[in-house]
Amino acid sequence: MSEIPVLKGNTKKQRYESLVAALYQDVFRYALWICKNKPMAEDLVQETFLRAWRSLESLQNDKAAKAWLFTILRRENARQYERYRPELVDIDDQSIAESDSNEPDSKMDRELLHNAIKRLESEYREPLLLQVIGGFSGKEIAEILDLNNNTVMTRLFRARSKLKTEFGLSTEIDED
Repeated sequence: MSEIPVLKGNTKKQRYESLVAALYQDVFRYALWICKNKPMAEDLVQETFLRAWRSLESLQNDKAAKAWLFTILRRENARQYERYRPELVDIDDQSIAESDSNEPDSKMDRELLHNAIKRLESEYREPLLLQVIGGFSGKEIAEILDLNNNTVMTRLFRARSKLKTEFGLSTEIDED
């Protein structure tokens, strides 16, 4: 788990504020990866922190705060996904905006990697995102997903192997 204590203060409010300050960006980044929609991600993060406030007393080990929040976020995403009905649009009325903000090769590489990860089966994608976006260890991912550590490590290996095989990507996804 994270070695940085995030729950500082004597009151519930102080502990909660330190939790938000320390982990908001990580939680938001993971939410954005999961739902691929910024307004939805913002709602998801808001609901995650609301649920965290309500049950802050249940968090006994502040070193587990990040994993705890990611678990809340995953569950809330599942609840929202059950309720969410995307608005359908006519594809003929849509246009693609071009952006000069990134080098074309770099942008294309990122897009290829992003799309390759999206195409992975959920059982491989989820542990990979927790590792790459969340920075969690295999043991932490096993706890978050309620899986055996060996299962998580196998899924991470297979996810990387599938990406390498399909797209020849190695440097962006290899472990250090």
